[in-house]
Amino acid sequence: MKEITNRKRGIFMTCPKVGHINFLNVLPLTWSYAHGAADGLQIARGVPAELNSDIINHRLDVSNVSSIIYARHSEELVVLPDVCVSTDGDVESILLASRKPIESLKDDKIILTAKSATSHCLLKIILRLAYGAIPNYYVRHITPEDPIPEDATASLLIGDDALWLYHHPREGFYYYDLGLEWKKMTGKKMVYALWVASRRFAESQPEALQLVYDRIRHAFKTAELHKDAAIREILPQKPAFTYEQLEEYLGPIIRWDLTDEYLDGLRTFYKLAHEMNLIDHVPEIEFAAVRRS
Repeated sequence: MKEITNRKRGIFMTCPKVGHINFLNVLPLTWSYAHGAADGLQIARGVPAELNSDIINHRLDVSNVSSIIYARHSEELVVLPDVCVSTDGDVESILLASRKPIESLKDDKIILTAKSATSHCLLKIILRLAYGAIPNYYVRHITPEDPIPEDATASLLIGDDALWLYHHPREGFYYYDLGLEWKKMTGKKMVYALWVASRRFAESQPEALQLVYDRIRHAFKTAELHKDAAIREILPQKPAFTYEQLEEYLGPIIRWDLTDEYLDGLRTFYKLAHEMNLIDHVPEIEFAAVRRS
């Protein structure tokens, strides 16, 4: 097992295994990891569905995960305070593409991206409660270039795929931003992802957990200072986006502070998910015991 030295305390601690969802919505952290914040950490990159599985199967110590995963495994996880991926309205990167207006959807076939978990629940809640629809859902790999398979009425995309489609919509389809739909339905903010730690790791390695938390929190607290550099560095890898599109997306669209208002929105999401039997209980949100700055 890898170890790192905590020089201030003169002790050894394990090198934390940290999951990182490498989407544009966490670009400040991606940039920070590339510029020193990953030192002493083992970073595992993947899409939400992969890291969701890895944290609950103890292959990771800390990770950002779909927020619904905490509700399903709260007995095994604790939440890192102050950090999340959230919006107050439009999100741009969780998109329903449909062959007909959303209010016309009933028992249609809808394809869900295989990359996510929270967005699946969010769509089911919105379609049932806001539009009275109970579609037939199927999970399948889909691409933004061909967003709706021929055998389906609609499909759900997330992350960079959805953001690409948002800026390059195919003619003849209807598009619905689920962040905006949630805001219209509830009046609440929405938390899509949380950073969580396994309880076993948090209890046995508190100093290692503090190190990870400090790195993540610092990356988002200083995001505005490095925003221009981060966007310019990523643009060659994301030629489908313009500087202006990413500048808008990374604030004011995407937020990273887990404030009381966002926690209220998260609890509402859990309550509605429970009422629709998408989770078996509404969890208490238990925060990791870290020193907050």
